[in-house]
Amino acid sequence: MILTQILHANCVKVPVDNKDKVAVITELVDLLDANNLLSDRDLALEAVLIRERTRSTGTGAGIAIPHGKCKAVKELVMAIGIAGDAIDFESVDGKPVTIIILLVSPIDQTGPHIQALARISRLMLDEEFKQKLEKSASSDEVYELLNSKENA
Repeated sequence: MILTQILHANCVKVPVDNKDKVAVITELVDLLDANNLLSDRDLALEAVLIRERTRSTGTGAGIAIPHGKCKAVKELVMAIGIAGDAIDFESVDGKPVTIIILLVSPIDQTGPHIQALARISRLMLDEEFKQKLEKSASSDEVYELLNSKENA
């Protein structure tokens, strides 16, 4: 899976405006909604927050991948936020996060959802790439970094 096939350039926010987990998740869901990628913003937000309450999606190493499945989308959608100041995400390693990658997928399409999670995880193992994302000064820069990495 190539992430730039599901990530629209205008669904990247650098820096995010909010400083806490629920607010930044809401901000990214609102970004998807503002770009007409959700049929029901509240349903999408609820799905992601329910998943987050089950277990934090702060995967460690400064990364969070909040995600949920619901009827608000017909296909997998994605938004990325980069925090200027690290956010407490109750991560597995106890460290705050600066990279937040939100996924919302249809209930009946597990394959693309799992593929996207796996691809994100592999990309974030590249420490140099991860640091470039964290230091990005603009949304365009994040999108171009991801696009270059995916199409290299």
